[in-house]
Amino acid sequence: MAAHEALLAKIRSDLHAHADATHRAGLRSYFKERISPLGVRSGELSGVVARAWRDVRGLPASELLVLCDAFWDSGVFEEASVACKLCARALPRLDAPAFDVFERWLATRVGDWAHCDDLCSHCVGGLLPPYPELLARTLPWLSSPNRWLRRGAAVSCVAPARHGLFLSHAFHVADLLLDDTDDLVRKGYAWLLKEASRAWPREVLEFVLLRREHLPRAALRTAIELLPPEWRRRVMSPGTTSEHSRREGDAASA
Repeated sequence: MAAHEALLAKIRSDLHAHADATHRAGLRSYFKERISPLGVRSGELSGVVARAWRDVRGLPASELLVLCDAFWDSGVFEEASVACKLCARALPRLDAPAFDVFERWLATRVGDWAHCDDLCSHCVGGLLPPYPELLARTLPWLSSPNRWLRRGAAVSCVAPARHGLFLSHAFHVADLLLDDTDDLVRKGYAWLLKEASRAWPREVLEFVLLRREHLPRAALRTAIELLPPEWRRRVMSPGTTSEHSRREGDAASA
């Protein structure tokens, strides 16, 4: 315990040394949610994490998670970010059992979209490719009253989808969240569809074409952002026939 306290104190001292009052005020005004930042800029935070990693990389998995629990408990914005980034680096050692801890943090500690995305895309999402059976563990999140669990169910699949994994699961998640009234949840599944379109453009096109009357406009625009221009026009113009869209695409490419 004394060793943990020393590590906590050292990393916290490093964070405080890079705190900036102007950036702190900017962060508070940027987030709609209430946060408690020190005001450490992203580049300097990366340096803090790199130095912290040199001190903690030899810790057993269980001890690292205890240390990161303490960061989350503090309520300090940057400390939670450090916890996410250290766990992302340690994933090969943390392995599948860490899912339970990540899920607990998401359900009980996360209070803003930045930490939701950091935890889900880098930590939970990093466990899914080697352990696809964990996908089923995220399905109950889709019906949770907790917006971060619902957004997290989509964001956790962003990185795998970007690399061509879990298309049917991504579509299932998007379908179940389609009518969600929370804008941040909509942005989460739209982001997932956008990343899935890198590997499966035709499949994503067909998915959104079948649902474009029900997809919120902003989510639809995000989902098709990476598709070819003529395909995007086809999606955003429901009355346009496929043949007319094809001719439009040919003309645009000429």
